Amino acid sequence: MAAIDLNSDLGEGDAYDEELLAIVSSCNVACGGHAGDEASMARTVLVAIENGVSVGAHPGYPDREGFGRVSRFLTGDALYQSLTAQVAALADIAAQLGTRLTHVKPHGALYNDAVSDSELSDIIARVTAEAPGSPAFMGMANTELQKAAERHGLDFIAEAFVDRAYEPDGTLVSRREPGAVHSELSVATTQAVGLATRGQVTSRDGSVIPVEADTLCIHGDTPGAAEAARAVRDVLESHGVKIRAHSVR
Repeated sequence: MAAIDLNSDLGEGDAYDEELLAIVSSCNVACGGHAGDEASMARTVLVAIENGVSVGAHPGYPDREGFGRVSRFLTGDALYQSLTAQVAALADIAAQLGTRLTHVKPHGALYNDAVSDSELSDIIARVTAEAPGSPAFMGMANTELQKAAERHGLDFIAEAFVDRAYEPDGTLVSRREPGAVHSELSVATTQAVGLATRGQVTSRDGSVIPVEADTLCIHGDTPGAAEAARAVRDVLESHGVKIRAHSVR
């Protein structure tokens, strides 16, 4: 039976976290950079543990006003120090609650910038490699993120997105463009099945492109996120795909 992880970015102050944690198999917890604080981290980790969901860190540019969506907000050693502090804060809370970080996934503009920036990717990978518990590195396959993971000897989790539109070159359509986020649930569920069972997606020009995916992301900050996640999980399972965290394979 095919298996795939289903992940969501949580602890960002949205209303659907607890519902999503009853559906997904792993979560990426905001750890004080773009969003989140000690209380939200602890609350999210506790509910994740209750639901058997793997816990990952979701560090971002330390730009709460811009929600971590300002490109190249910080670089170099200052970024390394910030990301290290963010991941360490969540790792400490997880340890206190009896679990560990299974992965690190960068947030927002940091993720998008690092896809094509080897220096940024290397910083994130170094932070991941130094984190307790030997977490894996989650990101888009065949990008600088994966190359950095390989340089640092990290387990890499290739991520694809069920609710985002793709360009013909395999990158995501910019959120500034119309149609960047799929608003129709049927489109997201169809895309999820294609990614999980065939490793491919239909880009916005209609071409079918290969996309490597160990995990599928459903964003938790959109209206109806929990309903969408449940629909995606149900359709995947109906196609014989088991939902299982990468960390337990």
